[in-house]
Amino acid sequence: MAALTPYGIKLAVHIITTDFGNLVAKICECILRRGTQSRALISRFTELPQDKVKKCLWVLIQHNCVQAFGLEQEGGARDTTVVVTQYMALFDNIIQRLRFPKFMVTVSMEKDKKGEEILEGLLQHGRLTLTQILDRARARSSVGNQDAHRESFRKLVRGRFVERCPAPEPLISLPTEGEGPAKKGGGRNKIARKEVTLEERALAAAIPMDAERFSISYDQGVDSDEEKSESKSSGLKVGEKRKQHNLEWDNELDINGGKKEPVWRVNFDEFIKRLRIKACVEYARSEYDNVAAVILNSMLEGTQRTTSTVSLSLDSIFEQVIKREEGLTMNLEHLRCSLEQLDFCSEADDVYTINLHEIIKKAQFEEVESIVKKRYGIEAFRMFRSLSNGRPLDTDKISERTFVDKKSTPQILYKLWKDNYIQMEKISTGGPRQTDFFLWRVKKDNLWHQILDELYHAALNLSLRYAHEVDQEREIQNLSMENPPPEVKKRRERLRNVRFLLDSSLMKLDDAVMLFHDFLV
Repeated sequence: MAALTPYGIKLAVHIITTDFGNLVAKICECILRRGTQSRALISRFTELPQDKVKKCLWVLIQHNCVQAFGLEQEGGARDTTVVVTQYMALFDNIIQRLRFPKFMVTVSMEKDKKGEEILEGLLQHGRLTLTQILDRARARSSVGNQDAHRESFRKLVRGRFVERCPAPEPLISLPTEGEGPAKKGGGRNKIARKEVTLEERALAAAIPMDAERFSISYDQGVDSDEEKSESKSSGLKVGEKRKQHNLEWDNELDINGGKKEPVWRVNFDEFIKRLRIKACVEYARSEYDNVAAVILNSMLEGTQRTTSTVSLSLDSIFEQVIKREEGLTMNLEHLRCSLEQLDFCSEADDVYTINLHEIIKKAQFEEVESIVKKRYGIEAFRMFRSLSNGRPLDTDKISERTFVDKKSTPQILYKLWKDNYIQMEKISTGGPRQTDFFLWRVKKDNLWHQILDELYHAALNLSLRYAHEVDQEREIQNLSMENPPPEVKKRRERLRNVRFLLDSSLMKLDDAVMLFHDFLV
């Protein structure tokens, strides 16, 4: 689950407000700030009637911003249980809405125009059945028949760009005695397990197995695999309650007079993996050269994108490299020398391992150093870098290492400490002549979380300014003039340029957001 920050929540609420209006945004903000809740609690906190809450939740579920799940709870009578539907906000999916243009560019690299149209429809409508996808594609495209669109859809599923939607309301049962939380004071040799949250359990239960998640069946009857798997997941009593919820939700999606079809959506995870590879390749290009970028890209394309480390033999790497036009002039010795120069690459018995996490961590730290340099100057940048290993240093030692005047050093360190970029600890020495000195250090986990919130803040400001410029442009467009005066033409041109600049700045800022939030998963 995503670690929410104050400005992250504000940005998510702004995105929902822009796309779906204030009422839906009010429901979403309630869940984001208060956590997973039932519909009755949402209605109580927002002071909205339950029928309006229900419709808003349907909109959010349709666009993959909220996940519902049934929570089994103890009933009033002995040995009885009841199921209460809970709703949790999917913060990551809300932020993904900023990246829809990047997703379209990624699919455009496949050079399949019909696939782009299908993806655009899913991004616009959230969830669609195959019948809806094909009907929309035929209505928008003047060329190509149904079989051509069906083949484009099949390519998207094979590439894992599109997946079956998760279960609409998975059941989360009460933990048994063996599944309860671990008792305190256990043996020393027992490994502490990370506690799995209720939301994580619900998401894991909702996502189908890969064999079903990316399977295409054109014979979709009532007895589909999806229904069969749902019917087996709960007992009779709980199952009856859950069946009522499913029917209520399915009827809202049903367009075929009772015939049920699987519902499809965009697989955001696959796009993030591809964007992560692109970021790593661009980092290698900027830090080393084009040869390093070609080698890294070749290694990553020859393996699964789900792994954080990639290991290939020298011969296998060479086979991948020479498939590219840039690698045709490279020989084995040149390849070996280039691999040995990469800091994020290790070698053992002629097998080379690339660690993507190391690349991302280095890129993160360089991003923070860039922020420190722009905001506080070159001397603060050198001090921050001297503390980058996490070891505490006193003021005099920092001054000696960075060649900064001893009088200026405390002032610069104080600015960094005041803005929580570094941590300070006061140490007092004993003895008759007691003296105090200060130790400084960088605590990366806290700082990275703060940097992420600052990036969300900047993205929110850009989004608000972009929305303002769109409103301004709409006012000018409403001035329907056949021959507008020069000042109106000039204003229209300026607004278009400002929109383009804001949009490109927001996309670049989002690259930094993904670096700190999405890539190290």
